[in-house]
Amino acid sequence: QVQLVESGGGSVQAGGSLRLSCAASGGTFSSFDIMWFRQAPGKEREFVAIISWSGGSINYADSVKGRFTISRDNAKNTGYLQMNSLKPEDTAHYYCAARRGGISTRIITYDYRGQGTQVTVSS
Repeated sequence: QVQLVESGGGSVQAGGSLRLSCAASGGTFSSFDIMWFRQAPGKEREFVAIISWSGGSINYADSVKGRFTISRDNAKNTGYLQMNSLKPEDTAHYYCAARRGGISTRIITYDYRGQGTQVTVSS
């Protein structure tokens, strides 16, 4: 059983940056593919970025491509999401999730997820 804890959210002005962290425990972090997804009030969950267990495969949603960078440090059992040039439309609760068996953009296929961290971007 893997436990995931997100941190690093906060309130920033448009154009600012935040770095989210996803700390894992209770499992072999290096064997899991990691996804970041988000959900804004009244909206459906939205895939943001994914990274394979080795870091060799990465994929981003078009809405964040060029602004967000996903990474991981398997020695620290931690995943990251660097968010630059933030926009008000990035405001949402951000979650990390984990699965084995290859990266997928389908959120429902991820077996483990954290409680999330709030990101608020003001104009």
